Amino acid sequence: MANISTLDAGASPLHYYGFELRRYREAAGLTQRQLGEIVNYTGSLIGQIETARKVPTLEFSQRVDAALGTGGALTRLVQLVLRSQLPAWFQEVAELEARATQMNTFHTHLIHGLLQTPAYARAVLGVLDQGKLDDRTAARLARQRIFEKSEPPQFWAVISEAALHQEVGSPEVMREQLAHLLSFEGNPLINVQVLPYSAGAHAGSQGSFDLFHFLSDPPIVYTEGYSSGHPTANPDTVKDCSLRYDHLQAAALSIKKSAEVIRGVMEDRYGEQVA
Repeated sequence: MANISTLDAGASPLHYYGFELRRYREAAGLTQRQLGEIVNYTGSLIGQIETARKVPTLEFSQRVDAALGTGGALTRLVQLVLRSQLPAWFQEVAELEARATQMNTFHTHLIHGLLQTPAYARAVLGVLDQGKLDDRTAARLARQRIFEKSEPPQFWAVISEAALHQEVGSPEVMREQLAHLLSFEGNPLINVQVLPYSAGAHAGSQGSFDLFHFLSDPPIVYTEGYSSGHPTANPDTVKDCSLRYDHLQAAALSIKKSAEVIRGVMEDRYGEQVA
């Protein structure tokens, strides 16, 4: 367990964050308790973060930056911290998401992580493993900040209708999740299409996949297995998956019709009446 006197700033982004937080706090002449009172957190939590025993959140970082006048340093650093909390095999994918100018995704049974609500993400991540669930959920949700960039990526999601009916968490969690999908109506950068049951056999029958496009680098295809991810820039694979995605979009409902189906599932399956 790390402590204030032995914390190695180079050990990880989390350790570096703790080192910098302590440096800024001490430069301001504040104790952990005093800083905690200013930012409305306990002094104990400040200590846990300074010693790399607790993962900071974005909100925590923003409050401390404002209190200590760091110029946003911790808010910028927390993105690296949260990314480092992702499974090692997935960290490369998070970097692809951060660099991509366009993403095309197809998922069969779940809503894509970049479109998940906190409760939905927590329910998915908590299956069979409740360890550090708060930290793992925060790390997943932090990926969504790519949509807040000055030049956010264009995001296309084709979602199997089955994912709308697969009850994750509870009916309340699903109502919130489907309402979140509907919130993207009218957003030209985030587009959701539903692949209906009526599509029958389709070009995505082999499984979910993501296509990443970049400004100057070749596109990359990403597929996923149990506890492993498989990104590849192989031209033949990219060509094949690009063709499959074109066919999936053609078989999927329009954006407007997709929203109607999502709204209908909210009302009929999860009991939410939407005006």
